[in-house]
Amino acid sequence: MTATSYETDVVAWSSEQARLIRAGQFDQLDLEHIAEEIEDVGKSEQRELASRMAVLIAYLLKWQYQPERQSTSWKRTIKEQRRALAFHLKQVPSLKSRLADPEWQGAIWADAVTLAINETGMGGFPDECPWALVDILAQNWLPTAG
Repeated sequence: MTATSYETDVVAWSSEQARLIRAGQFDQLDLEHIAEEIEDVGKSEQRELASRMAVLIAYLLKWQYQPERQSTSWKRTIKEQRRALAFHLKQVPSLKSRLADPEWQGAIWADAVTLAINETGMGGFPDECPWALVDILAQNWLPTAG
């Protein structure tokens, strides 16, 4: 297979690459693009973790800063994000190291604040996350109004 096939139709390319692997025709594989696709799988898993964490934190911010608007819908979203995060971390345990990375935490906080600002029209959120990760992920924890 040539790189053009990958560029033209990635679905057909992937089926062909799988067929070649199963047939043991390793010399015909498009190794460079296969390596890229494998790396993309890992990046996709990291993006899902980041996205879910940012949504969770944004809803926790909304919960704390808009106590008059707290609803069962918000609580359900918080619960669902926590459930999905726990499942994702169980399925891909190597992602747990991302949670402890201060640079990653800062980026997630910034994304969460942006989401909260866009959804509330409010400003004045802290520059850094005031909550412990263990609390953010705890099934029944909610920040107090303030």
